[in-house]
Amino acid sequence: MLIVQKYGGTSVANVERIKVVAQRVVKVAKEGHKVAVVVSAMAGETDKLINLAHQVSSGPREREMDMLLSSGERVTSALTAMAIEELGCKAMAFTGRQMGIITDDVHTKAKIEKITGERAKKALDEGYIIVVAGFQGITESGSDVTTLGRGGSDLSAVAIASALNADLCEIYTDVDGVYTTDPNIVPEARKLDKISYEEMLELASLGAKVLQTRSVEFAMKYEVPVVVRSSFNDNEGTLVTKEDEEMEKVVVSGVAYDKNQAKLTVMGVPDKPGIAAKLFKGIADAGIVVDIIVQNISSDGKAADISFTVPKTDAKKALKMTEGIAKELGAKGVDLKEDIAKISIVGVGMRTHSGVASQMFETLAKHNVNIMMISTSEIKVSCVIDAKYTELAVRVLHEAFGLAEGKK
Repeated sequence: MLIVQKYGGTSVANVERIKVVAQRVVKVAKEGHKVAVVVSAMAGETDKLINLAHQVSSGPREREMDMLLSSGERVTSALTAMAIEELGCKAMAFTGRQMGIITDDVHTKAKIEKITGERAKKALDEGYIIVVAGFQGITESGSDVTTLGRGGSDLSAVAIASALNADLCEIYTDVDGVYTTDPNIVPEARKLDKISYEEMLELASLGAKVLQTRSVEFAMKYEVPVVVRSSFNDNEGTLVTKEDEEMEKVVVSGVAYDKNQAKLTVMGVPDKPGIAAKLFKGIADAGIVVDIIVQNISSDGKAADISFTVPKTDAKKALKMTEGIAKELGAKGVDLKEDIAKISIVGVGMRTHSGVASQMFETLAKHNVNIMMISTSEIKVSCVIDAKYTELAVRVLHEAFGLAEGKK
């Protein structure tokens, strides 16, 4: 088998952890498998580099930031390769450029366009364990280093697994799989043996921190089987794979929450064609991602209130922009509410089971949790609520849908 293993920052936090990773990699290689390893920067290293940049420049250029930040992963890849060699196996470290990871030219959040990987394939055939610096690539012209943005090492690993036709991509992190919800809120949360790409994609986009959205999208597109595991123990992980009949029997697979949300309401907007388009085009042009949108028409049908959510980090920027657009539209004003959270239930079984949304609403109502906004898809129901009820909502929904340990 050809196995791609990715180790995050906490897994390679220091020299001792790197040596443990090397032992794990060598064990797999000695079982007769080819191994490609993708590593992140050591924990805290990226923040340290960002701080250094801002000590010498008030506004460093993104091109230079990519040059700087990509060095963190290169350090880890070289050290990991050295640690593997020390254990008696041949290893070779690769930068993104040497791996042949070609991206577009958008600095700090580049998209992977292709991976050539010829040199890596040759090294694997020659019996080397290859160790690739994650999170980075090179532009088509080969002139500039790029980085892939948040979760870039996960994306690197899945893309490399696809390019090498790997049998499995293992994502090693500080948790030992995907849980029905956050175990810090619900100690009875259960680790899932497997989950569909679609469910994982929803959970990742809804606040679950285990895998980044882009890496799941890539895995789903190219059908790369992914296992989420811990590098701190030998527990079985969670397999992220294609949907099967067994998965459809489970109505709800998980409960997610996201406190990084803010709600903007544009009040008294004239109710006529083109208003919403003008409002949201301005926000989109500013690079702000809008999530849930709700419009309420007044009883006389002449005006409407439009509410929508944005990431809390973009709230002030979105407010300023929305106030300007609202004035142009002749709206009465804009209200910002930051102390909100989005609670979501996810499950492919929702496609074939009715009454799931009503059960969610009834459960929240029974515990006096008011719902401000609702968004649904085939396999998801999300509600916006007051942030102070987040933990309560997660606990009662987890219980209502029978997700606790021992209730498979």
